[in-house]
Amino acid sequence: MTVLDTDIAALSGGPADLKQYAGKAVLVVNVASKCGLTPQYEGLQRLYDSYAQRGLVVLGVPCNQFNGQEPGTSEEIAEFCSVNYGVTFPLTAKVDVNGADRHPLYAAMVDTADADGHSGDVRWNFEKFLVAPDGTVAARFGPQVMPEAPELVEAIERQLP
Repeated sequence: MTVLDTDIAALSGGPADLKQYAGKAVLVVNVASKCGLTPQYEGLQRLYDSYAQRGLVVLGVPCNQFNGQEPGTSEEIAEFCSVNYGVTFPLTAKVDVNGADRHPLYAAMVDTADADGHSGDVRWNFEKFLVAPDGTVAARFGPQVMPEAPELVEAIERQLP
């Protein structure tokens, strides 16, 4: 079983069907609309615009576990992302990324360590997991790593089909 075999709902309702991304690189990011890192949506959208044709999917996963910084409904989140950042990449339903109710998607990813050796609980909004085309976790990046940081872009380019 791989990350892509995990069931998760789409923000708009119904299943997100991660299996459709098999053979692509997927950047999974827990997102929030009221966080100091929220402007990272701009860079995530630029990554998606630049690399989607080559096989990159950016997958935003709203989470309200960090100081209640994603309090909105699915409709409010979708509108915020569209109006403020022009987001066109897919978004899932809001989930927990830590704790007893951690979503299975994150349970499948958090054991991967980032460049600083951190594994386990997600530290904050906008932590990034790069999933390889075969559904395994290829890399993890902390919240402060900007979407267009050279180390993240290089990792994405290595995973593109």
